[in-house]
Amino acid sequence: MKSFIVLLLISSTSLFSQKIITPENVNIDQKMIKDETTESVWYAENAGQKIEIGSIITELKKLNKTDLLIKTMVKMKQMPDAKWTDSTIVKTANFLPSYHSSYNSMRDMVLKSGKNKVTGYYLDKKSGKKDLIDTEAVHYFDSSSYPILIRFLPLQENYSSEISIFDYNPKAEKNGVIKAYVTSVKKAEYKDKPVWAVQTTDDISNKTSTTTYYIDPETRKVVKQEMDMKGRKMFLEVIK
Repeated sequence: MKSFIVLLLISSTSLFSQKIITPENVNIDQKMIKDETTESVWYAENAGQKIEIGSIITELKKLNKTDLLIKTMVKMKQMPDAKWTDSTIVKTANFLPSYHSSYNSMRDMVLKSGKNKVTGYYLDKKSGKKDLIDTEAVHYFDSSSYPILIRFLPLQENYSSEISIFDYNPKAEKNGVIKAYVTSVKKAEYKDKPVWAVQTTDDISNKTSTTTYYIDPETRKVVKQEMDMKGRKMFLEVIK
């Protein structure tokens, strides 16, 4: 009987254990991916009050039958003339990355994903230092695209997963292929409508920050985000 129980536990662990999600094995509902532009107001919480930081415009656009553009434009309330634009191109079918760029007042970065490596550069505008990037990497999503990818995963209650991502930041402890995590999925309500509350974290923050996405189960659009960064709370509310 003892041996039977041990075997049962081993088989159960094997049955419910999940592989790390990569473009090679991801299950995406492509029918839900449509051209869209959304605008969100970005707030910080201070002593229980909402303080507006800026706004974020996110665009999804199918460039052709195979490629999807994910573009994010950030406008800071205190710096209305400052530009911050991120663009990422992935395969619509599996979010396999091919290109990512990020331009803002602090730094410029360009990443190109090849078959077995990532190349590009990172320019620190304050110091003028330019790092050339040439790193071996396979089986990953770009770190900028995984928040969009999460929307189209087969979400259900108690779902969790590990996601392979590539991130580059010369000031970070970890670079290259690391992980993001969907830690929980729960049923919730937002403005009297049912949503999935999807909590995530990643190795970029050494799992010290969490982001919860409130996702409409019918359209798979994010209606709200909550971010807890070492006790500092921020959130995004979609206005259109």
